[in-house]
Amino acid sequence: MKKMKYVLVTGGVVSGLGKGVTASSIGLLLKACGLRVTSIKIDPYLNSDAGTMSPFEHGEVFVLDDGGEVDLDLGNYERFLDVKLTRDNNITTGKIYQFVLDKERRGDYLGKTVQVVPHITDAIQEWIERVAMIPVDGQEGPADVCVIELGGTIGDIESMPFIEALGQFSCRVGVGNFCLIHVSLVPVLNVVGEQKTKPTQHSVRGLRGLGLTPNILACRSTMALDAHVKVKLSQFCHVSAEDIITLYDVPNIWHIPLLLRDQKAHEAIFKVLNLSGTSKEPSLKEWTTRAEICDMLHEPVRIAVVGKYTGHSDSYLSVLKALLHASVACRKKLVVDWVPASDLEDMTEIENADAYKAAWKLLKGADGILVPGGFGDRGVQGKILAAKYARENRIPFLGICLGMQIAVIEFARSVLGLKDANSTEFDPDTRNPCVIFMPEGSKTHMGGTMRLGSRRTYFQIMDCKSVKLYGNRRFIDERHRHRYEVNPDMVARLENAGLSFTGKDETGRRMEIVEIPEHPYYIGVQFHPEFKCRPGNPSPLFLGLIAAACQQLDAVLEGLESREKVNCEIGNCLSDKKVFQNGYATKPANIITDAIYSYCNGVHS
Repeated sequence: MKKMKYVLVTGGVVSGLGKGVTASSIGLLLKACGLRVTSIKIDPYLNSDAGTMSPFEHGEVFVLDDGGEVDLDLGNYERFLDVKLTRDNNITTGKIYQFVLDKERRGDYLGKTVQVVPHITDAIQEWIERVAMIPVDGQEGPADVCVIELGGTIGDIESMPFIEALGQFSCRVGVGNFCLIHVSLVPVLNVVGEQKTKPTQHSVRGLRGLGLTPNILACRSTMALDAHVKVKLSQFCHVSAEDIITLYDVPNIWHIPLLLRDQKAHEAIFKVLNLSGTSKEPSLKEWTTRAEICDMLHEPVRIAVVGKYTGHSDSYLSVLKALLHASVACRKKLVVDWVPASDLEDMTEIENADAYKAAWKLLKGADGILVPGGFGDRGVQGKILAAKYARENRIPFLGICLGMQIAVIEFARSVLGLKDANSTEFDPDTRNPCVIFMPEGSKTHMGGTMRLGSRRTYFQIMDCKSVKLYGNRRFIDERHRHRYEVNPDMVARLENAGLSFTGKDETGRRMEIVEIPEHPYYIGVQFHPEFKCRPGNPSPLFLGLIAAACQQLDAVLEGLESREKVNCEIGNCLSDKKVFQNGYATKPANIITDAIYSYCNGVHS
């Protein structure tokens, strides 16, 4: 049996250097060389997972098929590598300590004193070896290479057990099976315009003092490293100059794998892992084309994102990526206007008139409006006002999770005349609860108790936009993360007034997709379609939003009709009848995609 190869990515000097993107790009580069790749992210915090953390604290919570609530870097891995990871691909201090303490309570340590070394460090190594063998690309058998990202910065106290474990691990797997890439910062001082190497020198010295020696340096800087700077780093860091790579600023992150390729990073990795001669040159033609097209786009499409955490864009990272993928597919330059939901509310007009005017100016200037998920009542009224504006002014609208619930509440208030319609999340005593707590939810424990992971949605109506965007399938599988749902007892009243629940779960009582048929594009979904988007394979609903925002929806739907035949062949088709959206388009839009949408139907590129 072949031995697994491991590539460890660490970071030094400061946080936020882009270790996650670097690790994802390394994985993509190795995959482009014909290798099968899996990924592991190590987060040294004590939380069991990211599920209970504020987006302001740690960015978005990314949800996996198996319901794992994980770090947003796993979203980068999935998007770059086109894989489906598991909750165990995200290791935290909390998980490791819980694992060891459970073993201690069972008596597995036979009365020994349980210590950080060897018990915690052994548990870390065993976890890595076990998870690395899990196939994540839909093929049988383990991957060839496992890329491991160690979160945090070298020198952090909380990382010490992991660094010690990884030092032991490098010896455990043996020479030729372990490659360490250290991402560091080479700042340029504006005063003298000189690239300074001292921060990286100190970072590498600290890393070596902890028992790990880097094989490759990936240096973040505003510009490519000068030759003499590489020589200096080589002398002080004990890394050959040819194994020092510059990750300088680029127009978009899709250029990072190309930077690595152009600087022969794959050859440096192959040399350490004894893979030279066994792998081909990287094939990144489609990736290169997409990156170049993204740079050349100039005609804008403006999307207003009305949310609670707009001050921190990482809170909506997957939403942002899904919008980008769709806009590139439609050949439009994405412009996102972040609109703080609370700034749209009447109270803000009184307390801060300038913020109120600015928020409404952004909303009214948008080509499309998106209301993403969220928790808590802050900004809810502003989101309701945004949904109302989109509905009444026929602006393309997409509501995700809470955004769908908001759309239902607004419709009940404005169209049904139920002025106190609300969610029991915000008003437990409302007389007209449009959104209610799910019966199976827990009101005492927060972590891991929501409706999580991949769930199936069955389409109820054939002649609707969501069905057409998904290629006229009978069902789809999308990822969920919610505690509240549309009240099934109010569905009939809402539908009689013009709201259409076009997608439901297998019981028919849980609402998954809502639309207004007469609106150019007004869709709300209980699931999170952004979690399954890919650069060359945009989420259908995001593609629909962008297409509607730039008057291409009819052409896009017409183009998707040609894919219906494939879906019918694998048994996930609503009808053999060709259905076209009414409109003026006569030819398909020029949409850039890599392959047929691969949502739960077994069709892959």
